[in-house]
Amino acid sequence: IINTFNMAVGRYSFVIEQGATTDFEILYKDSNGDPVDLSGHRARMQIRAAQTASSEAFLTLTSSLNPDGTTSGSIGIFISHTTSSNLNFGNAYYDLEIVSGTNNSTRVTRILEGAVGLSKEITSGSF
Repeated sequence: IINTFNMAVGRYSFVIEQGATTDFEILYKDSNGDPVDLSGHRARMQIRAAQTASSEAFLTLTSSLNPDGTTSGSIGIFISHTTSSNLNFGNAYYDLEIVSGTNNSTRVTRILEGAVGLSKEITSGSF
């Protein structure tokens, strides 16, 4: 998944398999196709019932992007099997933002948005 820096928000839809680990990578590049240095940035993502900030939130993911290894423009999305087991929705929506700075100098950039489906688990139990 690739989004280009300073471009319109990218669109990507995906499915979470309830009870399974969801793990994928977002590659954020500038208009020249070079990875964006995300050192000192934070990433945040919410999955909600509707495309509004006031709708029910099913899941919130946040991350600090540490200086080591973030020059690659890579943002990992990881939802554990335990977390996905507790989700209970059919279809939802999300967006992914990166945040830099603090207080009055905070800059928020939406880089990705889309729909999320939940494929319900049939087999369950402990290992």
